[in-house]
Amino acid sequence: MTASIRAAAHSFSGGALTALLSPTTRLLGLGEPTHGVEAFPELRNELFRHLVEHEGYRSVALESDCLAALAADAYVAGGAGTLDDAMSHGFSHGFGASPANRELLRWMRAHNERVAPRDRLRFYGFDGPLEITGAAAPRRALTALYDYLAGHLDLAWSRETLDGLLGPDERWTHPDVMTDPARSAGRTEEAKELRLIADDLTALLAAHAPHLTAATSPDAFWLAGLYARTATGLLRYHAALADTAPTRFGPLLYLRDGMMADNLEAVVRREAPRGPVLVFAHNAHLQRDRSSMAFAGQHLRWWSAGALVGSRIGDEYAFAATTFGSRGDDVPAPGTPEGLLSALPHARAVIDPARLTTALGPEPARRVPADHTYASLDPATIDRADAVVFVREI
Repeated sequence: MTASIRAAAHSFSGGALTALLSPTTRLLGLGEPTHGVEAFPELRNELFRHLVEHEGYRSVALESDCLAALAADAYVAGGAGTLDDAMSHGFSHGFGASPANRELLRWMRAHNERVAPRDRLRFYGFDGPLEITGAAAPRRALTALYDYLAGHLDLAWSRETLDGLLGPDERWTHPDVMTDPARSAGRTEEAKELRLIADDLTALLAAHAPHLTAATSPDAFWLAGLYARTATGLLRYHAALADTAPTRFGPLLYLRDGMMADNLEAVVRREAPRGPVLVFAHNAHLQRDRSSMAFAGQHLRWWSAGALVGSRIGDEYAFAATTFGSRGDDVPAPGTPEGLLSALPHARAVIDPARLTTALGPEPARRVPADHTYASLDPATIDRADAVVFVREI
């Protein structure tokens, strides 16, 4: 271990991480290199408590269904229902089973019970209503947007027309849709009409923003915007699911991260008067560089949500990449970034990426993990992160 890497590393703490960030940061992305390992959401919880107590943060956004998260946020705000209910209904992708996520909601609600309403914490999901095997029907988002507008504007469509075009949800959510485009309703004549309606409703929402905000509330108008983004995003995603081209998986990836980026930008705007936002997701969704993966015999590349939102808000976005050393028999080779970091004396460390890049030398090797679900650090792009967080063993 070179002296330069030791000098670049500090034992993990919230303060050690934020010391590496620009004071202009409004959105801090904390990545994780793999899902399902509690060490990373536990680290996130520790960081979030520090950010709330010392840095003025008032919200956190997770890689989870943006509509399901409304149930989790209602619990955090002190609403009726149990923590078990919030965990069951407030997360997607199985994340409701995470003890660290459970502790996050418990702590946020307890915090909110002892602070003024203006200082209460908010919980967001920033993913679309998507799972690996498909996407939700657009009914919930589109009808919620319609009902909001219909309460204050004369619309050209009836609710019955909308329901008729949507049809049963099963036509949108068949379990074989991901592998069989013919099962998808995304390019039917009804779906095409729904995309036009969703676009027109979204335009009406924007055009009547002053009236609608005054007639309802800023929070209600923001929620309508969430439904609008989700409805239009889902209909685009379903159209891509119906594509019969062998390249259909690429658009699914960039459409998903596009929805993520739009949601993050909306969260940052909403939270601007209250404080910065912490976002937690896989490194591949938050890094500034192109993400990539091997899937269905193809090498897919797309711009992540972090890259997209970073291009919009500039240096108000900061990204901390997280990685680890050993996982059972999977031990990193000495010449890789993870191998070099494993010699640090800290069980968890925060490292200055620029100094780490210098210490790695001109031709560092990239770790090849035994587990395909883990994305190792790319030596060529480490210096594009604002911080690196290293966990020696998981």
